[in-house]
Amino acid sequence: MVKNNSVDIVIEDDNWAKILVVSEAQCVSLLDLVCKYLADSKIETRYNWGGLDKPMTVVLALSNANEIRKLNADFRGKDQPTNVLSFANIDADDFEEVIENEEVVALGDIIMAWEVLQAEAKEKNISIADHFWHLLVHGILHLLGFDHQNDEEAEVMEGIEIAVLKQLNIDNPYKE
Repeated sequence: MVKNNSVDIVIEDDNWAKILVVSEAQCVSLLDLVCKYLADSKIETRYNWGGLDKPMTVVLALSNANEIRKLNADFRGKDQPTNVLSFANIDADDFEEVIENEEVVALGDIIMAWEVLQAEAKEKNISIADHFWHLLVHGILHLLGFDHQNDEEAEVMEGIEIAVLKQLNIDNPYKE
């Protein structure tokens, strides 16, 4: 099991404090939970995360719709805000080299927009906190190589999200 993981929270917009208070320790616990679930479930992944015993680090930027719109336009060609973006530092081509040579595996960055998170939570009639944790699990899974470009990938990724969130007593975010 991975030890001494870290999540560095960067607050880019002070409005986050008005809607949610979250600590780095809580985020690390979630990262640990996702890693443990993947190791225990033996789900096939692009990378061999299950056997990794090195600490991992994630940067979580708590931002706003304007900033995430710019990033979404620049990196995905979509000139609109979204709830969460993930920028992985590791891809299949350099996975083995990174795992072998790095003492701490820097997974990448996750950026969230508070306005989008808040609006979606209201629309779905769920708590802001529950939606935040769901989006963080979703972002972590992207950093770990999961995607949802087709139905099969989406089914796997959503299944992991549902299972991890259940351990946090958060309802299935995909139920109708």
